Amino acid sequence: MRIRKPAEIRKAEIIDAALRLADKLGPDRLTTEAIANAVGLTQPGIFRHFPKKRALWEAVAIRVGAMMEARWAKAQSGDASAIDRIRALIETQLRLIQSTPAIPAIIFSRELHTKNQGLRQAFFGLMTRFQRLIAALVTQASEAGELRDDLDPDDAAYLIVGLVQGLAVRWSISGRNFDLTEEGTRLLEVQMKGFVRTTPTAAAKKGKS
Repeated sequence: MRIRKPAEIRKAEIIDAALRLADKLGPDRLTTEAIANAVGLTQPGIFRHFPKKRALWEAVAIRVGAMMEARWAKAQSGDASAIDRIRALIETQLRLIQSTPAIPAIIFSRELHTKNQGLRQAFFGLMTRFQRLIAALVTQASEAGELRDDLDPDDAAYLIVGLVQGLAVRWSISGRNFDLTEEGTRLLEVQMKGFVRTTPTAAAKKGKS
């Protein structure tokens, strides 16, 4: 006899299946039939938990958001410097994308951009919060003398977020043929060199005297 699972457990299974299949099939080709087969339900069974496909996608966005924010909070804990917390934030974001490759697929999908305003707003909100976290850390690092004091925190944060997003696209279309986290941390160090406060060299000081 089939055991009837609690609704919350079943919903979680459906969301997990949607994430797996969004990676395997692509978000725009994902059907409720495929999800139903993956979790052992009928399509009406899926619709009992998510009356519309739009509601399922929005639940997926909530799940991804919770995963991201939990990792961001962990990356910022402790007594590390602001620069090291920026590094930790980027590393944890890259590791999450690498372990959940459906994320970039969903972000750049037609489902997100043309069919589901709620999904688009959810991901835009996530990226906005991520950018603000980094901007706040850039401000702290500048005030601590670690980064240039003429650095605009928002501009620096947008460049760092853009690095992550651009790299995620390259990783996806390359067939994931390189280590995303390793490449991302390497490129972040290249980018951070342009942000770091520089001190005058001995020769420069002598020339000014």
